[in-house]
Amino acid sequence: MYKFRAEIEIIGINPFVYVPNNILLQIFEQAGKGKGHIPIKGTINNKSYKQTLVKYSGEWRLYINTSMLKNSPKRIGEVIDITVNFDPESREIETPENFTKALDKDEEAQTVFNNLPASKKLEIVRYLANLKTEEARERNIHRAINFLLGKERFVGRDKP
Repeated sequence: MYKFRAEIEIIGINPFVYVPNNILLQIFEQAGKGKGHIPIKGTINNKSYKQTLVKYSGEWRLYINTSMLKNSPKRIGEVIDITVNFDPESREIETPENFTKALDKDEEAQTVFNNLPASKKLEIVRYLANLKTEEARERNIHRAINFLLGKERFVGRDKP
């Protein structure tokens, strides 16, 4: 685990910190790559987080969202204590079996889902996979199918 202190900056509406180059190089070595998204984990002010390092406009940044640090957009200029390490654990999200079955039963919804950008598919699957009860999942699978058919809002969106 690598430790550093950094000042929270902002780009657009996104709070972030720069990870020191010597730490980036160690993480790249652990990850076996220095391109693309790099999964990491660590702590911010002793609170655990999981996040992804991303390169934007030629700079690697660790974006600080509100689940990582309460009120992070209001904390620009604050210096925080950070630990970071490569996270080798799989981040793949299993598609709930009952959602797969629902798509198999509705060819039109399946076609729309298959043609969505990967990020939007992931948004739907992640939402359904993180629901706590089967009752909630079933109710929201019905809503997701209706959303794909253009009949209902889902995950804050009007249409797929």
